[in-house]
Amino acid sequence: MSDYRIVLRATGGPEMMEREPVGHIVPGAGEVIVRNTAIGLNFIDTYYRRGAYPLPLPSGLGSEAAGMIETVGEGVTGLKPGDRVAYAGAPLGAYATVRAYPARNLVILPDAIDDRTAAAVMLKGMTADLLVGECGNVQPGQTVLVHAAAGGVGSLLVPWIKALGATVIAHVGSPEKGERVRALGADHVLHGAFDTLEEDVRAISPAGVDLVLDSVGKASLPASIACVARRGLVVSYGNASGAPDPVSPATLQRAGSVFLTRPTMFDYVDTRERLEAAAARLFARIADGTLKVEIGQTFPLADVAEAHRALEGRKTIGSTVLIP
Repeated sequence: MSDYRIVLRATGGPEMMEREPVGHIVPGAGEVIVRNTAIGLNFIDTYYRRGAYPLPLPSGLGSEAAGMIETVGEGVTGLKPGDRVAYAGAPLGAYATVRAYPARNLVILPDAIDDRTAAAVMLKGMTADLLVGECGNVQPGQTVLVHAAAGGVGSLLVPWIKALGATVIAHVGSPEKGERVRALGADHVLHGAFDTLEEDVRAISPAGVDLVLDSVGKASLPASIACVARRGLVVSYGNASGAPDPVSPATLQRAGSVFLTRPTMFDYVDTRERLEAAAARLFARIADGTLKVEIGQTFPLADVAEAHRALEGRKTIGSTVLIP
């Protein structure tokens, strides 16, 4: 089959993603040509597709993949044809069989990490790294509430937080997903409605939790703020239910002088050194067995619309990988 990419010419439903042939590509200065072997699917992809995060159109889609370097451009050092690499982040366009990509944003894959694992974990794993690390600053003895704990990022957060010596309260959408997060090491599992979540959480941790990691967004943020302890931190890092309503400073004051942040991974890996350090921490957690990357399902890249429907319909478990 000829090389192709998925392009978005207008925002909307999954059917708006089109297949477009890719001709011969020449790398620009500082770029390499990567032949993708596995591509990660993330909820942020659906935000771009729907127009929740505006893009200049037409645009490619997809933020992470693994593959092999075919050609290096002028000025590229430390990389060569045949190197196995992975990437996560701008520019969009991972939904492709082959593409040009900035060399500065690539990491070389260790032999122990296969391509599908890398594609499944790069964006989600480095997001988890910042959530437990520089942003969330998880400490031994703390209690952390994790929303969507059975999802792609959540299923990495639960064991990582446990490895740091904190207690995990996992919130999931069903009893079946609850069994999964128990197996990941969650200390407490909740699957009730958001309007009873504060009561459920404070029955476990009466003073509230030290940290809430919230990827759900609009439906969950008020409950997240209600569940956090005095001077605690709420990290809103996803909009699975839509963008949250605005929160006034007075609301945070009344909740107990709590903190609210909305991070993006790219502010935490804004230099080559920080990118390599984050990837190294992630690979180390995989190597030592803390993180067991579960690829719950794969789809052919040509069936990307079906993959988006499954993701938005909350019919996926763990990570989803597209195969070119």
